[in-house]
Amino acid sequence: MFDILEADIVVFQETKIQRKDLVDDMVLVPGWDCYWSLPKHKKGYSGVVIYTRQSVCAPIRAEEGITGTLHPPNSAKSFAEAPEDQQIGGYPTKAQLEASLVDATNLDSEGRCVILEFPAFVLFGVYSPANRDETRDDFRLGFLDVLDSRIRNLTSMGKRIILTGDLNISREELDTANAEAAMRKNGITTEDYMSTPARRMFNQLLEGGKVIGERDQGRAKPVLWDICRGFNPERKGMFTCWEQKVNARPGNYGSRIDYVLSSLDMKTWFTDSNIQEGLMGSDHCPVYATMKDQVHVEGEDVNTLDVINPSGMFLNGHRQREYSTKDMLPMSGKLIPEFDGRRNIKDMFARKPLPKPQSATVGHQRTEIGCGEHAESFERTSRPVLQAHAFEAKCSMKGVRGESAASATNKKRTLAEPSAQKAPKRPKSSVALLDPHPATSKSQQNLNGFFKAATTTQPCHDAPLPSNGMHYSDMSCSHKSFDPAIDLLSNCSASSQKINAVMSPEAFTQSSTPASDSDLNGTSSGHASFPKSAGLTREMDTVHDPIQTKGTWSKLFTKPAAPRCEGHNEPCKTMLTKKNGMNRGRSFWMCARPLGPSGDKEKKSQWRCHTFIWCSDRNHAVTA
Repeated sequence: MFDILEADIVVFQETKIQRKDLVDDMVLVPGWDCYWSLPKHKKGYSGVVIYTRQSVCAPIRAEEGITGTLHPPNSAKSFAEAPEDQQIGGYPTKAQLEASLVDATNLDSEGRCVILEFPAFVLFGVYSPANRDETRDDFRLGFLDVLDSRIRNLTSMGKRIILTGDLNISREELDTANAEAAMRKNGITTEDYMSTPARRMFNQLLEGGKVIGERDQGRAKPVLWDICRGFNPERKGMFTCWEQKVNARPGNYGSRIDYVLSSLDMKTWFTDSNIQEGLMGSDHCPVYATMKDQVHVEGEDVNTLDVINPSGMFLNGHRQREYSTKDMLPMSGKLIPEFDGRRNIKDMFARKPLPKPQSATVGHQRTEIGCGEHAESFERTSRPVLQAHAFEAKCSMKGVRGESAASATNKKRTLAEPSAQKAPKRPKSSVALLDPHPATSKSQQNLNGFFKAATTTQPCHDAPLPSNGMHYSDMSCSHKSFDPAIDLLSNCSASSQKINAVMSPEAFTQSSTPASDSDLNGTSSGHASFPKSAGLTREMDTVHDPIQTKGTWSKLFTKPAAPRCEGHNEPCKTMLTKKNGMNRGRSFWMCARPLGPSGDKEKKSQWRCHTFIWCSDRNHAVTA
């Protein structure tokens, strides 16, 4: 996965896992370090992780949360209470926390932020709360307010900022599909749209952001630059998120809510920034920004590798020492007790040679910072997005203490020989020997056996007796084909007479006339005739065709055929109503095509048509 992204810093949001769900493929990734922020209480909810490529960059500090109230691993003090040389700094003041209307500990309890500090900048990986219902408005605005305060505090300290992640805010009309039509439909103006609390707060943070009226107190100046929009200022349809329930991605009916933002004095640090809308696997697509090999820092040009690694690791782009465990921070995922001192078991079977020392020329090298969304994959699966490639391992057994392979094999065979002779097999019964088609098992072997007649045979008690007084039956009362030889032998064994010879089934022919005594005693030409019993006739009258029975059952358990849509004459898909109201829980049929760019159903187009049918109405119509 990391090879596909071709990035050196990768930020994931909405991991939706807890600490107990972490596995080797997520933490012990060869050549990478990781820093996690996981929800403390809710299961399968939010979560952020940042991966850094050890051969390119290494942070000098790492924190979890935006308030500084959480504690580092194995520490009794919070991040804000740590010694100054161990702090990232810029923590919200008491007044700023009180203005958020949400307790600071609760803001950081959902695993929504990881902060890494490099010598050149402070990197934020953020998953902002979504605007889903009014009950979460205070939490959402409180989170954004404290995040704004932390960024501004760090900027006032002279530190550069890179903010990445899913902020769940579309910046302006250009970042939302069909925004003008949606505003007209909802009866709101552009001023109302731009003045929603979250969007207004976000635009005051950005250079060039649209702010209606006077700026809020404490937000007089913008401090961040929208890198992706800066490289694509007039591009329309540059969306990063699409609604999966209505299949809106093929028609590009989405919004731009994922960003890579930087401090204003870092504008010249980047060569490119864009989205990767063709990379599937989530309802979001990645956003990336590529840094230059040389950046301008404090009045001079320096190599990027020198300012994104600890002091002394690189000099003028040349590595001076290798990355070691001493460079790991307490927040590193590899220091989690479950993974500390371990390595991925797959590495034992697929060990790769160490990378060669870096050459003097680094013009071809680039550092990328990307953020991506992982909504269904850590279940969806088992988490296919963060899983490393599986390695196949084969091992061969060799002889011990210089023994050859042949001697070792002979030794194993000798030990495997039993000391006692095997018990003799039980002889087959005489009846089984006579049966040309023995039954393998009385139990039902597969589903087809449910639709076949029973294989057991029962004698018909209403069959007429022959003239010699022996009770026999020419056929069983079951619906299966009968074997006269077996039937004759089993019935005659209960009488005082014996049959000296048993003829093959081909020697018997059915006849409507009774068999004579001489025929039964074997004095005739070898052909025996048996009468049809009255009971058999009655049984045959009530026999059900197994093929017809199977078809009846198939119709009973087969889903009804989907109706066809009016616009394209294609099978519809079924959906379930989840909105509150009288129709909640009802199923309906609708056009299976994706939603078009307009966001509405269309006529005579390649996108979704107006077909809508309640499943209950269709079922009644079919029944009638």
